[in-house]
Amino acid sequence: MIMKTVVRWLPAAALSLAVAVHAQEIVTLPTRPGVTQSYFLAGVPKNRQAIVVLFPGSGGLIRLRKDNEQIKFSSGNFLVKSRSEFTKRAVVTAVVDAPSDKQSGWGMRDEFRLGEEHFTDLSAVVADLNRRFPDLRLFLVGTSRGSVSAAALAARFGQPLAGAVLTSSMFRPAGRNSREPGPGLSRFDFTTVKVPLLLVHHVSDQCEASPYGDAQRLSDKYPLISVLGGSTPKSDPCEPLSQHGYYGKESETIEEIVNWMLKKPFRDVIK
Repeated sequence: MIMKTVVRWLPAAALSLAVAVHAQEIVTLPTRPGVTQSYFLAGVPKNRQAIVVLFPGSGGLIRLRKDNEQIKFSSGNFLVKSRSEFTKRAVVTAVVDAPSDKQSGWGMRDEFRLGEEHFTDLSAVVADLNRRFPDLRLFLVGTSRGSVSAAALAARFGQPLAGAVLTSSMFRPAGRNSREPGPGLSRFDFTTVKVPLLLVHHVSDQCEASPYGDAQRLSDKYPLISVLGGSTPKSDPCEPLSQHGYYGKESETIEEIVNWMLKKPFRDVIK
């Protein structure tokens, strides 16, 4: 299948126009002066019931590109490699890359994820998805450092969103020896989020910036899905092939996230 890269320059008047949607495409939108924001429209199921915007961890760099008419990107992250789990459950799936001015170095640091420029960039993405699928509810889902984006943007967007999901949240600052230091969500005021919020965390997450106990302490205010078990880790504790990335439990974890999104009964413990 040949997949088409689409670069869309959207004046305000164009937001009301209906457009045909291919199964998969790269969409690139102008945002701030001289900056573009790309996302991967990874799947558009026929009987779609919701939209999800996925925020990978680390610096958020998936390096979307085309090579010999094929869409290429880094797919190791928990959410990125599990994207089809959303699509097959009737959820339109969009994966966000770092913006064009954050494609070098570490990508998006926490301060950027928490700031106004990130909100400006993602406002274009949300507007484009709402234009394409005007009758669907839209959710933000972030994992690890991507949870910083999902939380901060949920607070800024408010009611245009249907909700947000924070998985393996970076509740604590990255250590001083980290390649990517930053505060994470350690200073974030969760009361600023006025849309439904779901927490998902592996009980045995060994990543020092995302301890399960911090998610548990918030569970009196927000629903929490606790994940146990899985496959033997094959990566460092903060990488996806570990409990931090729900290794061996990816499909079950996504299933319960989607159940929550679609207001279906969901398990709060996955064994």
